Amino acid sequence: MSPSVPQFEPVRVAVDARLDTLLVDEQERWGAVHPDLDVGFDLLRRFITNGGKRIRPAFCFWAFVGAGGDADDRRIADLGAAVEMLHTFALVHDDVMDGSDTRRHAPTVHRAVEGLHAASAWRGEPRRFSEGMAILLGDLAFVYADRLVAEFPREVTDLFGEMQVELHVGQYLDMMGAARRDLDRDRAETVIRYKTAKYSVERPLHLGAALAGRLGDLGDGLSSFGLAVGEAFQLRDDVLGAFGDPAETGKPTGDDFREGKQTLLVHLARRWATDGGRTAAHQLLERLGEVDLAPAEVEGLREVLVASGARAAVEARIDELVTDGLAALGDLDLAPVAAAELADLARRSAWRTT
Repeated sequence: MSPSVPQFEPVRVAVDARLDTLLVDEQERWGAVHPDLDVGFDLLRRFITNGGKRIRPAFCFWAFVGAGGDADDRRIADLGAAVEMLHTFALVHDDVMDGSDTRRHAPTVHRAVEGLHAASAWRGEPRRFSEGMAILLGDLAFVYADRLVAEFPREVTDLFGEMQVELHVGQYLDMMGAARRDLDRDRAETVIRYKTAKYSVERPLHLGAALAGRLGDLGDGLSSFGLAVGEAFQLRDDVLGAFGDPAETGKPTGDDFREGKQTLLVHLARRWATDGGRTAAHQLLERLGEVDLAPAEVEGLREVLVASGARAAVEARIDELVTDGLAALGDLDLAPVAAAELADLARRSAWRTT
């Protein structure tokens, strides 16, 4: 199923303008303190402005408009920019934790810093330096996210803080599960809820409704919609991590296998291999999490995910979640134009190719 193109370009333009203004001003301010700081701010600014779907700010914006907020209210651009700045923090740190080489068709922040270290013939171990610098730049994005919402109503800032905690909890459980090769499906679903469903969809919706003053009557319905769509969003991410085209996704395929992520795809394939006594498939699945996975093994794992029916089952689950989410959306008292855009965003999130 192909989604229509959502009409949230004004959201992207407003959020990008706010982010760019903030970072240009800060780069000028701190670059005047020392030119080395200019380099760091330039890296962060280039990362933020190099693509990005801005889906989270869009969910936030249309919930705000749907709840009766004024689309021209400058606060919604600040709130969207805060959500995107938090996302930047998460991506920069996630790339360090995963050892990823590319993001959005360009080197990740730590790889860019590593290249700068090598080209400049600086002292010290390049990897430690580059990862440390990337962590600092990610932390800087986190600080700016907080500053962007500092003057908002207490209900909004409390929600934003809770979203930050939930993101960390989800990431923690994800890393722990990969290291322990935790095969529990309930744990995998908990990771999906906290690492993605809440952070990517439910909480941005809540933030928009709270800014419009209608979280009380819309919160539960937005949760039903947002958690379903958010889970579909993560399941699509898992499918793209295994089968996506790097030319479209902007990052290597197979990294999830090398990181040992215990996705629903993996859970279903492992159960199929174990229950059917398929030794070769089971042995291949046991290789998940090994950084030296050969290209042939990556391809073999893809074949197992297809042969086991795991991919088809996950695609069916995505369809089911979107159907459930859209049904919940239909019960909400939202401005019609916003409801239509949120439905379009749900489809785009679930059936995207990047």
